[in-house]
Amino acid sequence: MNRLNALKHFVSLLYLLFVLVVSSCKKEETTSVENAAVLHPVKLDLPGNFSPPTDDPDNPLTEEGIALGKLLFYDVRLSGSNRISCASCHRPELAFSDGVALSHIGESGNTLQRHSPALINVAWMDKGLFWDGGSTNLESQAFGPLSNEDEMHQNLLELEYKLGQVPDYVKRFQQLFKSGIKSTGIVKAIAQFERTLISGNSRYDRYIRKEAGTRLSEMELQGLGLVNSKCRGCHAGELFTDNSFHNNGLDADFSDGRLEGLFQGHYRISYQLADLGKFKTPTLRNVMLTAPYMHDGRFATLDRVLVHYENEVKVTATTDQLLYQQNGKAGIPLSTTEKKAIMAFLVCLTDSSFIQNKNLIE
Repeated sequence: MNRLNALKHFVSLLYLLFVLVVSSCKKEETTSVENAAVLHPVKLDLPGNFSPPTDDPDNPLTEEGIALGKLLFYDVRLSGSNRISCASCHRPELAFSDGVALSHIGESGNTLQRHSPALINVAWMDKGLFWDGGSTNLESQAFGPLSNEDEMHQNLLELEYKLGQVPDYVKRFQQLFKSGIKSTGIVKAIAQFERTLISGNSRYDRYIRKEAGTRLSEMELQGLGLVNSKCRGCHAGELFTDNSFHNNGLDADFSDGRLEGLFQGHYRISYQLADLGKFKTPTLRNVMLTAPYMHDGRFATLDRVLVHYENEVKVTATTDQLLYQQNGKAGIPLSTTEKKAIMAFLVCLTDSSFIQNKNLIE
């Protein structure tokens, strides 16, 4: 009888253990489902005249990721001395550019060799980032300024520790990535925010979409026609950039001593001689806000840019064929009237709602 009772007791314990295990599994499963439900997927709000960008399956957009990325973008703690943020060189009121030719506000105080690019419609930049295409995506690009000694000069392990002292960051990273604060999560969140920097509500856009009450003047329409006929080879499509690389005749000499090929353009990345002197085509959107111009900020005004294309194009083996006239001469002839028309149209590409969008501003 005692053996029978003992057996019953043993069976009861086994049953209890089984119930606890199953209950625990269900609890873990429920918790996992609850955690998964916390994140809210986001689809980019695209202008009607834009084609959708390619989604990144390794970093899907969520409300939580975008919000965290925005916090990080404006946080000076991302720099080694807690002095500068991403927004220090990418100011919203300047269409996320910085308004200077070559910045020297970085941690070293040294003058950079390249102009800070405007962050406009970067979700479509699928052919390489930086002026020479040295980064393949927004995530890898963010590591550059974070760690560069002349920019933010931040030790990534120290950054993880630093942000780990902020309870709100700890909570947000855990919710989003489930693995705590890691540098990979930092750049992913920043990239998510940057993909929302969409500019497509200028007067030109409203005109193209045939929105009520929107018109372009005769001179602006003439300028649009001139841009279409003379500039679209590089400043293509509704993005007003092909996001590719061209030698636009700025220089005839691409040697740069000990500067690691910074003046060699895309050649520095591809090691193909055909890419010597080729730099990324910037968008013409918000171009009135993003002076100075070119990869080194050498031209202070758009008038100066037009002068270059008219009669200062340097002829080299890699100068873009789009810059040659039918008679074989380099340059784009423009009359005074044509220049005025082009300038009038470029004003139409200013997107005030972009630089005032509260979702993008600190």
